[in-house]
Amino acid sequence: MTGAVFHALLSHWRRAPLQLFTLIAGLALATGLWSGVQAINAEARASYDAAAATLGEGRFARIEAATGGEVTQAQYVALRRAGWLVSPVVQGRLGGVRLVGIDPLTAPGGIGPAAEEADISAFLGGAGQIFGRAEVLAALPETGAEPVLAPDVAPGTALTDISLALRLLKRDSIDALLVAPEQPIGRPELAEIAPDLVLRPPQPGSEVGRLTDSFHLNLTAFGLLCFAVGIFIVHGAVGLAFEQRRPVIRTLRALGVPLRRLVALMLLELLAFALVAGVIGVGLGWLLAARLLPDVAATLRGLYGADVAGGLALRPAWWLSGLGIAVLGTGLAAGAALWRIATMPLLAAGGRRAWAMAEARMARGQGAAALALLLLAAGLAVWGEGLVAGFALLGAGLIGAALALPLLLGAALGLAARLAHGPLMQWFWADTRQQLPGLSLALMALMLAMAANIGVSTMVGSFRATFAEFLDQRLAPELYVETADDAQARAVEALLAPRIRAVLPLASVEIEVEGIPTELNLARPDPTYPENWRLLRATERPWERLAAGEGVLVSEQLARRAGLSLGDPVRLGPETALPVLGIHGDYGNPLGQVIVTEALFAQLQPEIVPRRFGLRLDPAEVPEIRAALTGMGLPEGAITDQAAVKRFSMQVFERTFAVTAALNVLTLAVAGFAMLMSLLTLAALRLPQLAPVWALGLTRRRLAALEMGRAVLLAALTAVVALPVGLALAWVLLAVVNVAAFGWRLPMTAFPWDYARLGLFALLAAGLAALWPAIRLARTPPAALLGVFAHER
Repeated sequence: MTGAVFHALLSHWRRAPLQLFTLIAGLALATGLWSGVQAINAEARASYDAAAATLGEGRFARIEAATGGEVTQAQYVALRRAGWLVSPVVQGRLGGVRLVGIDPLTAPGGIGPAAEEADISAFLGGAGQIFGRAEVLAALPETGAEPVLAPDVAPGTALTDISLALRLLKRDSIDALLVAPEQPIGRPELAEIAPDLVLRPPQPGSEVGRLTDSFHLNLTAFGLLCFAVGIFIVHGAVGLAFEQRRPVIRTLRALGVPLRRLVALMLLELLAFALVAGVIGVGLGWLLAARLLPDVAATLRGLYGADVAGGLALRPAWWLSGLGIAVLGTGLAAGAALWRIATMPLLAAGGRRAWAMAEARMARGQGAAALALLLLAAGLAVWGEGLVAGFALLGAGLIGAALALPLLLGAALGLAARLAHGPLMQWFWADTRQQLPGLSLALMALMLAMAANIGVSTMVGSFRATFAEFLDQRLAPELYVETADDAQARAVEALLAPRIRAVLPLASVEIEVEGIPTELNLARPDPTYPENWRLLRATERPWERLAAGEGVLVSEQLARRAGLSLGDPVRLGPETALPVLGIHGDYGNPLGQVIVTEALFAQLQPEIVPRRFGLRLDPAEVPEIRAALTGMGLPEGAITDQAAVKRFSMQVFERTFAVTAALNVLTLAVAGFAMLMSLLTLAALRLPQLAPVWALGLTRRRLAALEMGRAVLLAALTAVVALPVGLALAWVLLAVVNVAAFGWRLPMTAFPWDYARLGLFALLAAGLAALWPAIRLARTPPAALLGVFAHER
């Protein structure tokens, strides 16, 4: 009996292959978008973990300079002689590759050469060895050391002996000391041996991973939104399929099939479809992730300095989550239909009135849910704080607006029907309102996709406008020069100082302020800064007071994270604390920033000599100064003009948001597909409503034109609703999520032409989606329309 029942249920899909395609395709698209995002996140986190394992991040305590400088070899030797089990680490950039030097003889367990058959004698002796991935070893300049392939080393990183690293980096000091977990009893305190050093305990998780959490949370949220849009397609396909199978369900129940068995078999049927679609979706996700991963890697490298592998590995975490989300999405999409079957009386399942009453009850529940979610969103907007509250606000607002959309459209169509004149227009509006339940899910998907496009494009556009203005302010010098060493830096400054308007040294060092990673930057007193930099908030005469050493300037993100206001003291050293004179924007920088005068910077960081300079000069002098610098031995690549720096910065910016733009296009395409599938599925059900109108004299071509007009009209009304929802989404992204994730708030800018273009795309998508069903209707044989009257309705 069970086999016969299951065969009867499956027979529906043989008679309706389009519905089966809609179900499988919608679920596969939803799963593909979700699993693609998860694959990108998994690959990035694997790279973070590999980077953390290379230096034991999160497992070992570290000893660093208290002011953020370097550890001298004398301090290291003193600690070893005092009984401290520490191991030196140095790192720097060599030919675009991050070079890490360690001492394998003193390094804690788990830190060392990452090859399976590492030869310590070769690693330490002779020309030495350098370990890394294939692409890293190929990018290294000629070093004379033996390259050794080691896939377990972090992406973009080469590992070698510390003595070789110091020689290649042309340094003689150490970045940090790794502290072994077990230390001798009775060793002296760190402050007694090296008071300028501090012991930092191990932090759980990768530091870079924590820094990029907000970026991956944004990606995950977008993946969930894409998944939600796809699930609307599945929900519509499942709902229509269940409605078409009402007579079959009634017959099976009347024949004695237990309700529990019937529901179980339908769940088994959906589970099989979910697994098939999940496998296809995971494959699509793989292709999507492989296409977008290079842009994501460029984003993470540009914004956070995090190296992510360019290749994609098949990791169980993301493909299992893809299959799981496919099954979960199918359950969510089919839950309402199964519940109606389980709760309706035995013989009511085949009656239209029973299903209409169930739809009416669901509409009332949907309206209540929409109101509750919108009220929750309003409460979170007023009282919520933090990133989780921001994303909860986004979710509640978007879902609430989507649930409210059919009610708003129904009210608008009802008003139009009351104002209509003539029988044809009255029928058109009434028929459009009647078709709304069947199209509501596709329209909700379209509204979500359009709102996401409006919100994200507004955020990106506001960021682009603000970032361009920010670059114009910051990139005031006409030329930028980077020297190779301290001696060359002093020589360049001595040569240029009497010949040009101003030489502005540029240097920064990472310190901690209130436990927050912060860049300490210097600013030489010069009119360039007050003339070009715009401060968000400032005391009186901030630049004059800064030049006098009476305070500091801090970035907006540091002020927010550390709770700093104007006049609050900022501790920069054991005996140095200065008040905040101003707060400036520093867009795109994940770290906080403190700006001090050149004299104070030299006092706090005496070992650092600025090697980069901004040159203020007349544009006509640029060729002469370039020639003078190249004559000193500086390569052309070390001299960059203002336009090149800005062009490079904007290229990084555009690539940063390439992933977002791609996901925007995909969500809109999926929403258009949802409309197409809904219209095609409803086309067969529309004949009983259209045949009487045709019989009254309306031509098939006129009916087809009205069908297309209906789809475009509903898309236009949906676009009108999507505009305020998208603008509200943009406000949440800029004023709530961006502040919680990155620490700065961007001014919101509207882009009406972009919204108009998006609306036209939505109308075009709706028109194209309705074109195929309209053509089929226009070509429907008269016999098929007459056949409607041959059956009892």
